[in-house]
Amino acid sequence: MAHKRTLPYEDGPAQLPVDTLSVEVSEGPDAGTRLVAETETLTLGSAEGNDLVLGDPTISRYHAELERTEEGIRVRDNGSTNGVWIGAVRVQAATVPPGTTLKLGGTTLRVGEGERKHVKLHGDDRLGDLRGRSAVMRRLMSQIERAARTEASVLIVGESGTGKELIARALHDLGPRQEDGFVTVDCGAMAPNLVASELFGHERGAFTSADRRHIGAFERAHGGTLFLDEIGELPAELQPNLLGALERRRFRRVGGREDIAVDVRVIAATNRDLRAEVNDGRFRLDLYYRVAVVTLRVPPLRERASDIPLLIEHFLEESGHGDAMEELFPPALLEELQRHHWPGNIRELRNLVEATVAMGEAPVDMMAFDVSPPGSPDPDAIPMRGVFPLAYKDARAAVLHEFERRYLGHWLEESGGNVAKAARGARMDRSHLFHMLRRHDLR
Repeated sequence: MAHKRTLPYEDGPAQLPVDTLSVEVSEGPDAGTRLVAETETLTLGSAEGNDLVLGDPTISRYHAELERTEEGIRVRDNGSTNGVWIGAVRVQAATVPPGTTLKLGGTTLRVGEGERKHVKLHGDDRLGDLRGRSAVMRRLMSQIERAARTEASVLIVGESGTGKELIARALHDLGPRQEDGFVTVDCGAMAPNLVASELFGHERGAFTSADRRHIGAFERAHGGTLFLDEIGELPAELQPNLLGALERRRFRRVGGREDIAVDVRVIAATNRDLRAEVNDGRFRLDLYYRVAVVTLRVPPLRERASDIPLLIEHFLEESGHGDAMEELFPPALLEELQRHHWPGNIRELRNLVEATVAMGEAPVDMMAFDVSPPGSPDPDAIPMRGVFPLAYKDARAAVLHEFERRYLGHWLEESGGNVAKAARGARMDRSHLFHMLRRHDLR
């Protein structure tokens, strides 16, 4: 048997230098205010929790986000009421040079360069079941370590398949509640009328099919951690109930009369931008405050493609494959995999590795995306073959993700970046289109 190759760990710096940005308000109620961000991102809005909280009543709760990049300063409107303007042009997303003047409602501000600062990186390429050698992943691991030591509620934000549940598990396993239970509730996988019963339990006879008492997730997680996956799918009518349980640390079972005290740490995850949901009135601001005391943003696999060889080796080990990785994944194939878009993220990669081990050969055709008849290649064809090894639910989600991304991109191009015009062309509600653009990082 060939010896398995252990990938060398490239010992990087314990800290990563980042260039920050600054904002100075020139007009409006907060004129004269200047802020230098601690990292490369800065949020602006009227709600507490923004980096720069503005007192202008024409500013939305989570109005906009700025990010310093190599190309300049990226500006993103979070679906605000009065928008972000550069001169006479309203922008949804734009990259501008330092020194640009922006108008948000009745406030005018100037964005500029900040200072060079350093952020801490995790000293290893693993943390619990997480694996990553890239700077963006080691930075996230360091954030996880720090957040785990606290009792603060954590919101994990990332695309489907990026490993949000593994992060939640790491927060629990590294924290003070590690000896107690870890209970998961998938808010997007249940009918709305069942979510309350799953969260809070129910008494016998509470509804037609309640033939026995059911202990809900809050009770089962007492003393430990409650993980609310896809919290953005929580029905609006249940959000006050969840908020009440988090604030009072007490709740009642469905059909019950007695309050039940509970002690849990709540970790939530979503693939939505809950700040835009708050602006649109679909998610309660006070509930957002409760679940997003700490926010961790998970990069998609395409933004950490250098981690793919390490992840493949990890998945091979888990599957019991004892031979050298190159026998199934030669260097040429690894390069091809690192160029792939990975709409299914880590989940897609894991399934591909498992399929490769099962078949005993490199899945060269899995990465072929041409679905046109032979002899008539279509460069605009939606990827299909690459998702065939996935479970139906994951394959459907991956293809739908790619369709939405291309469809939205088409209408943005047709409209010259004007979201209102794109919504009219696509015959969609503007706020729904705006939410989808945020989800696909197209603004």
